[in-house]
Amino acid sequence: MLIQKSQIDSRIDQIDAEILLTKNSISSATVQKNGAIADFMILTMHKDTMKLHIAKLESEKAKLNEELKKIVEEIIELQKQSEQFKYILEEQKIEAKAAQLKLEQETTEEFIQSKYIRK
Repeated sequence: MLIQKSQIDSRIDQIDAEILLTKNSISSATVQKNGAIADFMILTMHKDTMKLHIAKLESEKAKLNEELKKIVEEIIELQKQSEQFKYILEEQKIEAKAAQLKLEQETTEEFIQSKYIRK
């Protein structure tokens, strides 16, 4: 789960970097000052394509964020279960020690009683 989480985090970081680069490309894309109208049309189409690419990346990022949220919830649930299991094991160890001490005490009492009976 932790590996999946780190992979998703890495992919989200890659998407953020790509979005930033694309936004920079949009703002820095130009044509010559006295260029033809066709140049402006091509530039507009290019910018629109980059904006569409950004929208797709943001959509993918949103999906990854949802997946990341689910993984984090699963990790938290697994941690809770682990803590509960650890608590149960500790309680079982305490009960086993108590039972062993009780058995040793009974054995000792029987030994002492048998020693006095012989005398």
